[in-house]
Amino acid sequence: MKKPVLIVSLCLGIAGFVAAQGGTVQLQAAGATFPAPIYTKWFDAYKKINPKIEVNYQPVGSGGGIRQLIAKTVDFGASDGPMTDEQLGQAGFKILHFPTVLGADVPSYNVPGVNTSLKFTGKALAGIFLGTINKWNDPELTKANPGVKLPGEDIVVVHRSDGSGTTYIWTDFLSKVSPEWKAKTGGPGTSINWPTGLGGAKNDGVAGLIKQTPNSIGYIELTYAIQNKIEFGDVQNSAGNFVKATLASVSEAAAGAAKDMPEDFRVSITNAPGKTAYPISSFTWLLIPAQIQDTGKREIIKGFLNWMLKDGQGYCEGLAYAKLPPPVVVKEAKAISLIK
Repeated sequence: MKKPVLIVSLCLGIAGFVAAQGGTVQLQAAGATFPAPIYTKWFDAYKKINPKIEVNYQPVGSGGGIRQLIAKTVDFGASDGPMTDEQLGQAGFKILHFPTVLGADVPSYNVPGVNTSLKFTGKALAGIFLGTINKWNDPELTKANPGVKLPGEDIVVVHRSDGSGTTYIWTDFLSKVSPEWKAKTGGPGTSINWPTGLGGAKNDGVAGLIKQTPNSIGYIELTYAIQNKIEFGDVQNSAGNFVKATLASVSEAAAGAAKDMPEDFRVSITNAPGKTAYPISSFTWLLIPAQIQDTGKREIIKGFLNWMLKDGQGYCEGLAYAKLPPPVVVKEAKAISLIK
């Protein structure tokens, strides 16, 4: 069944621009499903302030959002992986990256009889998604989970079927911890030629497949695992510790990057240093054209970004996203002036 388009309203406290446009101002946007729950919350909060400014946000996946932005069919996009130099070149116009929140990919699974948090090494996850580890009682898994009776059943891999920033984050981590993964798949990407597994559309599609498929494992954003009550495991980080995705462990992963954030905000924090850092963490970004000819839309978008950096961050933790680090907020607030 076709997923209904999410239509929400954003008010930015600039009623003069709305009045100048003759009433309601509509913005078109598309992109990542990874941050869709927090974006929905933000948009709903803004709707209560001023319902005359509407954003039609289509959670089509990061790949779809980038394509629509390049094609100029939306006013802004959203992605969990920063655009590549090649993609930025294809656009033919300057695109700015604005981090919004921090989140995590988690290995979620449905193993009958196993109701505990399993531990996964990077080697195990790479092997599972390459298809070289295909039994739940494989030595790489049993070694990391002493005392857990893992079945001898075949592992059913579930992955994204659409272009996905969630996939980019997952494969960025695997490419850092597994030379075999990088050599066989070509490294990180929003779309992968998967060696094995079932494909599900968007985070909720993958979550649904995991829930209904015994002995399955897939990767989804933390919020989707919590909301769907799906077990998810601890992952071994660069310090050798097995760490569960939490607000604290995701924030720890961003701590180093926050101090040396590049000017364009394009950064990877997978497999970050830190004893308690969760290794499959990431920023997620709004993708905003640097030049917006429509004055009303330009001021609306800039106003929303300012609100998001201040009031909007207060909604993050209730939906299992981590707030942006303060140094990033300060730097990003200054970067809003680059939108002309």
